Amino acid sequence: MNLGMPEMIFIFLLALVLFGPKKLPELGRQLGKALAEFKKASNEFKSQLESEMMNIELEERARQQPGPGPKILPAEKVFDTASVSPMESVPRAPLPATAEPAAVDAGVTGAESATPVAVPVTPDVPSQNA
Repeated sequence: MNLGMPEMIFIFLLALVLFGPKKLPELGRQLGKALAEFKKASNEFKSQLESEMMNIELEERARQQPGPGPKILPAEKVFDTASVSPMESVPRAPLPATAEPAAVDAGVTGAESATPVAVPVTPDVPSQNA
């Protein structure tokens, strides 16, 4: 069905005569809201259908693989990022070991030598001021 400019003008004039100039903008807004609601519902249905199809496909792949395979989560869990805390999702490397304390002078008494001496650890990156 192909509507040209003369057909569109005729439909607009017919609507203007039937509903009047005061009622026509209100009807246009209601029609726009209805179309937006329909589009939203159809997109929601489409995304739900796609997630169900993906879930079925993953279940079929799991049945075809022999032995214990990876755990298949339902579609709701696949896209759920709030279930994993940020600390668990970031792998952490252990902290580097601190440098050994500096050698203690021979003239220091036993009580003073028992306290550890902290040596600041500086990175091997040249400074911007150098």
